[in-house]
Amino acid sequence: MAVAQDDAAHDAIAERLKPVGELCLQGEDCGTAMAAASGGDSSASAGGAIDGAGIYNNVCMACHETGAAGAPIRGDEAAWSERTGKGFETLVSHAVNGFNAMPAKGGNPSLSDEEVQAAVAHLVEPVMDVPAQESGGESASASGEASTEGEASAEGASETSAEAATAGIDGEAIYNTACMACHATGAAGAPVKGDAEAWATRLEKGTETLYSHAINGFNAMPAKGGNTSLSDAEVQAAVDHMVGAVQ
Repeated sequence: MAVAQDDAAHDAIAERLKPVGELCLQGEDCGTAMAAASGGDSSASAGGAIDGAGIYNNVCMACHETGAAGAPIRGDEAAWSERTGKGFETLVSHAVNGFNAMPAKGGNPSLSDEEVQAAVAHLVEPVMDVPAQESGGESASASGEASTEGEASAEGASETSAEAATAGIDGEAIYNTACMACHATGAAGAPVKGDAEAWATRLEKGTETLYSHAINGFNAMPAKGGNTSLSDAEVQAAVDHMVGAVQ
């Protein structure tokens, strides 16, 4: 059922989609816990160098190894030639603040600016001379306080309550901003929107399972598509938009 929305509602969604800042544990640099938990050996909190390769492998690889959404592939000199001509600082600024189809910080606002810079250094190392990195340098953009408002567990939620929670939310807009890069291209094995065959076995598991996978992460897909500022209801609305194309 289509729901009409005024400009104010669209603006509110756009505001929610913006990265909210950094979420840190006491005594820990922002984002290092994520990298360590997912296999990266980032020792910045102990005074060591940030593991740009680990961050790249967990946040950036899905697009920069496949070319999804027009992302230049790592090591492709022809694709990078014009970009590297703009200078390393410009590339870092684009990665931190977002550029074209790439969301700010690759969609992971828990990363610090220094961690994004380290990931960019790893990404462009095969195609340009990367300036020496200084730990604890100036941030490429201002960061805000983290907020967990709207975060609620989807476990045990009924379809009726899910429909009520997503009423009035523009799932298509959220899909276009947070999900399209993979689900429009099939990057990292993501089922393409509208591909009934690819979605068949997934739909058999039920909508609640699809919601849970999208909210909590599944296989190569990060939690909430890598955008932790989304509420559970917004993720559910994006899922509804995707599966609506094959139901």
